[in-house]
Amino acid sequence: MNVRRSATALAALAALCTAAAPAAFADASPSPKPSGGSAALPKGLYGTKDPKFDGVWRQSLALLAQDAVGVTPARPAIDWLAGQQCEDGGFAAYRADASAACDPKKGEFTDATAAAVQALAAVGGRSASVEKGIGWLKKHQNDDGGWGLNPGSPSDANSTSAAVGAFAATGQDPKQVKSAKGGKTPYDVLLGLQLGCDAKEGQRGAFAYTADDAGKADSGKPVANDLATAAAALATEGKGFVFEPAGKDAGNAPKPLDCGAGKGSGKPDGAAEAAQAAAAYLSDTMAGHGNHLLSAMPGAKAQPDFGSTADAIVALAAGEHSATAAKPLQWLQSEKSGALAWAKGDPGALGKLVLAAHAAGADPRSFGGVDLVQQLNATGPKPESVSASGSESGSDNDSGKDEDKKSDDEGGIGGVWWTVGVFMVAGIGIGFLLSGRKKQQL
Repeated sequence: MNVRRSATALAALAALCTAAAPAAFADASPSPKPSGGSAALPKGLYGTKDPKFDGVWRQSLALLAQDAVGVTPARPAIDWLAGQQCEDGGFAAYRADASAACDPKKGEFTDATAAAVQALAAVGGRSASVEKGIGWLKKHQNDDGGWGLNPGSPSDANSTSAAVGAFAATGQDPKQVKSAKGGKTPYDVLLGLQLGCDAKEGQRGAFAYTADDAGKADSGKPVANDLATAAAALATEGKGFVFEPAGKDAGNAPKPLDCGAGKGSGKPDGAAEAAQAAAAYLSDTMAGHGNHLLSAMPGAKAQPDFGSTADAIVALAAGEHSATAAKPLQWLQSEKSGALAWAKGDPGALGKLVLAAHAAGADPRSFGGVDLVQQLNATGPKPESVSASGSESGSDNDSGKDEDKKSDDEGGIGGVWWTVGVFMVAGIGIGFLLSGRKKQQL
């Protein structure tokens, strides 16, 4: 059932996206052509691959990662993403023609909108767009307190977690974000998706992707989903994709569920305990797989999942478990893992690694002997400026990030630049937010 749902979501997304460059940003400057495509890429877009499925996603991760490490992104890069916002405040995976109306029922995504809000809150100067995005999220909150991939679809752990991050990034307490009907919060959904002591040992503390999985559908047992767990572990800490690293935690290991005698189902009591249990599950699972998470396609051998491993590191660091995150982070940095080769030239993948290193207190400019920040910057337009610790000099443009944060953009829609991470079967193509959701259920 969940496999069919995944295939349907991917097919719908493919049908709604095209590969042409948005006319609103065309100019006389030549733009590179996407690999495997014939249309020129939009000005300001990061990366050279066909943006049909992940253009806004990879742009968003790139800009979030740059901002996190003191890089002021180029104005054209922010402007391109700003133009991707739909009239009602939502976001699609990629809009080839930004002047065309969005399909509010199928073409807009919770993950996209939530991530856009986080990114715009980080770079500043786009408060009108942030407010529209937050308004879209509130409008499309399900009665159970959560969000699904599209408006009206069943709540899932990843979309709900992304929304939690958006509210947290704008200074709102996610616990106070209640559905119009029933007054449910995002945590009502998330805690219901976590596997308790009645689950199989080794899966306790993990999160299922949807209520069907948590309700023992199909196989008769709950289905632990590693990427859903990484997302929910971050959300139950009340944090988004970027936060101030806690630094050394003196071995503050996460606490697993207490499943002693008489504990019954052993469900966590509140978000804080849920976060601890999820972090403990992620730690144990990565340790059992050589310090990383796995993904597998149907009929294929399980492979290292670099994106979900990076997400797990971010979640562990959010809970101040940086010592626990150290080994998987070291694995990502090793040449033997293949993560650096996987990320090379891809702004979304590089953004993932930069955010993981930043969260865990490592230096993304010296990541396994590679300057991830320099590589990331090279995939798009030259940044406005780079911090003193960077290796590049800023441009002479007079419109830097600090100025943007002082003045609001009165252009409304023109302010938001983020969208959904959707997984492409071949690899990174559609994005990483959804990449592990479905694979773990197969």
